[in-house]
Amino acid sequence: MIVSHRHRFIFFAVPRTATHAIRAALTPLLGPEDWQQEALRQRVFSPLPALARIGHGHVRLRDVQAHLPEDVWRGYFKFAVVRHPLDRFVSACAMLNARNPRYAGAETAFMKKALGVARFRERVLIRPQAELLEDDEGRLGMDFIGRYENLAGDFREICRRIGIAETPLAVRNATEHPSFATVCDDALRAELARFYARDFQLFGYSPCV
Repeated sequence: MIVSHRHRFIFFAVPRTATHAIRAALTPLLGPEDWQQEALRQRVFSPLPALARIGHGHVRLRDVQAHLPEDVWRGYFKFAVVRHPLDRFVSACAMLNARNPRYAGAETAFMKKALGVARFRERVLIRPQAELLEDDEGRLGMDFIGRYENLAGDFREICRRIGIAETPLAVRNATEHPSFATVCDDALRAELARFYARDFQLFGYSPCV
C-alpha cells in the first residue's frame, strides 16, 4: 500500500492485480513525508507500528482507517485494482508454484487439493479481494476501483484523479499460466464461486465466463 500526502491518495494493494507495476509507477512521484508498506521486494514498512506489524503490503481498508487521522481518511483519494476472481486465483497458484516442476499439467488437481486446506485458504494471496476493500459495515470504501482487465485505461483515470502526468505501467512480477477457462473444470469453478461469492457480488464478475 501507499499513503501519499503530497498527492493526497491512498493506494490499496490487492495481490495479483498489477500491484508491483502500479507501485513502480507511483514511487518516483512520492514526497519525503509519503510512505509505503511492501515486503516482497523492497521490504518497506509503515511508520505506524500497528500496520508495520502486519508484515506485508496487502493491508485491509479497515486496519488503515483505524490508524489514520480522520481528515486524511476522508480527504484523500482511495483506490485499488481488482481482477476476475478465477483469473486471480489461477495467477496466485502459478506464483506459489513458480519453482515446482510438477505443477505444469497438474494445475487443476493442485487447486482442488489446496482449496481443501484451511491454511492455504487463509493466505493473503488467496483471500477474497473484498476483505481488503470493505469497511466494518461491509461497504466498499474506495473512491475508485480499477479493473485488471482494463488496467491501462483505468490507470490513466487514476493518474488524472490524483493530478499527476500519465505514467506508463511496466510488466512486473507477472506469471505464466494457462487461462482459468482451461484449468477450472465445473467442480473447481463451483467451489471457487462459493469461496469468492462476495467478490463476484461486489465487483460484477461472472463465474460462468
